[in-house]
Amino acid sequence: MVRVLPDNFEIEAEDGETIMDAAHDHDLYWPTTCGGKGICTTCACTVEDGIDNLEPMGRGERNTLAEERGPAVLASGKLRLACQARVRGDVTVTKRGVLRA
Repeated sequence: MVRVLPDNFEIEAEDGETIMDAAHDHDLYWPTTCGGKGICTTCACTVEDGIDNLEPMGRGERNTLAEERGPAVLASGKLRLACQARVRGDVTVTKRGVLRA
């Protein structure tokens, strides 16, 4: 399950599905500029709980975050691209602008 704060949306995610795809499957609008290609940071969300239930960050996601937001954001590992972060269990994230479609 993925909980999206601050609006407290709760959505089921298939094992290995991205946070953004799970949101779209549950008729939620998730802000994005690149359409989920992992080349912008519009979909970035902060992981509040369950970081170990996401697949590790890949090189492309790491590079995009560092280039767009600066390398310092990588230190905590809590900022993730929703279009790249694959769910493997319960996770809680914060993302403003997520709406019912």
